[in-house]
Amino acid sequence: MIPNSQKINITITPETDKMIVFESVYLKQKNKDIFLNFNLVVQKNEKILIQGKSGIGKTTLFKLVLGFEKMDQGSVTFNGYPIDKVHIKEIREQVFYLSQDIDLKKDKVGLLLDEILTCNPKRTIKDSSLTNLMSFLDLNPEILEQNVKALSGGERQRVGLLICFLLDRPVWLLDEPTSALDDAMKKKIAAYVLDQDKTIIIISHDDVWKKNGPIKIERWL
Repeated sequence: MIPNSQKINITITPETDKMIVFESVYLKQKNKDIFLNFNLVVQKNEKILIQGKSGIGKTTLFKLVLGFEKMDQGSVTFNGYPIDKVHIKEIREQVFYLSQDIDLKKDKVGLLLDEILTCNPKRTIKDSSLTNLMSFLDLNPEILEQNVKALSGGERQRVGLLICFLLDRPVWLLDEPTSALDDAMKKKIAAYVLDQDKTIIIISHDDVWKKNGPIKIERWL
């Protein structure tokens, strides 16, 4: 047993081209089979679009990767490492998760960005990067003084994407990232995201993702 006072530092280094692997995963919730012998391999820098009706486990898939849900049987690995207590901290530091409800702290947008970026010292943000990305996302600089709770759904979604782009982590898990955006912005976002040298899994009902670059489509019935 390792004493509680001993700090464990695990560095997740590239071991394989298989970034995320679900193998024979079984998960049951409220007497309902969510995953039954589920298998999926996500290669490094692959883009995958998952489409399907609500309530069939798409969001749960992301929670398994982040260690927020635990399977009953099977395994999930991240870059060859098991998603367990030893590795989960380092794994989460390499993943950006944009939830469907854009769960952001109720604070001024500028203060929220400062807090998030301060807590992520591995990523140094230049003022020009923030300015350019805000312009790209059609976010007025005045939004930095607004409280998150006062934002519209589309503004919240774009602020969430702004944080994703600024942190620039190697793996993105995006749950309905364009649902509240107009068609022009959807096209801009899809083209930008699919052009990134990242491993990206997208849950979305928007067909725009199929028209803006190479993407593997997983349809869940």
